[in-house]
Amino acid sequence: YQRRVRGAPMDEYIFPKDLLYKIAPLQFLHVLNKNTNVVSVQVGPKTYRCKEEEKVVYGPSPLIVVPPGHYVVIENPVCRNKDGTISFTEQGQARLSHGDQEIRLEQDPFPLYPGEKLSGRIEPLKVVAPNTALRLQASRDFVDKNGTKYIAGQDWLFHGPGTYIPRKEVRVVHVVKSVVIGPNQALRLRARKDFIDRKKKSRFAGEEWLVRDLGAYLPDVDEIVVRTVNAHILTEKKALHLLATHTFTDAYGKRRKAGEEWLITSKHSETHIPDIYEQVCNEVNIITLTKRQYCIVDNPIARRFEKAEEDEDMDCLLYTSPSPRDRQKSR
Repeated sequence: YQRRVRGAPMDEYIFPKDLLYKIAPLQFLHVLNKNTNVVSVQVGPKTYRCKEEEKVVYGPSPLIVVPPGHYVVIENPVCRNKDGTISFTEQGQARLSHGDQEIRLEQDPFPLYPGEKLSGRIEPLKVVAPNTALRLQASRDFVDKNGTKYIAGQDWLFHGPGTYIPRKEVRVVHVVKSVVIGPNQALRLRARKDFIDRKKKSRFAGEEWLVRDLGAYLPDVDEIVVRTVNAHILTEKKALHLLATHTFTDAYGKRRKAGEEWLITSKHSETHIPDIYEQVCNEVNIITLTKRQYCIVDNPIARRFEKAEEDEDMDCLLYTSPSPRDRQKSR
């Protein structure tokens, strides 16, 4: 090194710019040793003087600061010992997990070791609201801190309210929102695969069923929401013509066979939500006959008539039979 003036004090020595680095607080740089090909990390605040065999290859750059409620993904992270310290080789080079990732949460500012890279930006943690959930999928096999084993491709839900802490083995598929079931409504669901629902009932893949419970309903991970089914309002002058597409037991406890047709009137219920195996053919209006009218009905349904104790002047009310061949004529 050269002096400006002979006899000048030591602080007036002139150092080449490529040998003297002033590292500010919250900054770091990478120094390469040309003899050993080992890259070391120098963290400020300090003034670093490079040796003849050393060369700065990166920096000075700011430390990575992860604020509260945020996270960052690091590619090729350093390996750590059991006590959490960084693992180094005998030459002093930090060991890396090449091709792997590490998710780092709120912590003290830290430098990037040689080979480490930021994947994207510092992102806020996902806050899951009430009556919503995150659909998660495992990208590889792992065991969580509770001892639960997950297999690659397995899906599950993270229910809110809460803050989701990401993992490198898990990816977020999408947000699942609850569906509000109001009065006179039902939710039609379909099973993705064989599973046991929340009411401990076995469901097979492709099966459909109705949920009639009022309030917010959050579909399970193996449930697909088909649509919301609205009820039909039944009055004294309107009935519902139904057709069974499959043999089943209806909501009133009666066994129905495939192809069977029947009427649902206000005597059964004020409202009716069609079941999975019920097809609504049409709404049937009542036929009103006065004491001066009569009608002829083809293919009448056999009924057991009882003697009515009604006034002779009262009008006669009847529904047509739910048969495609029925015809009526009023005079």
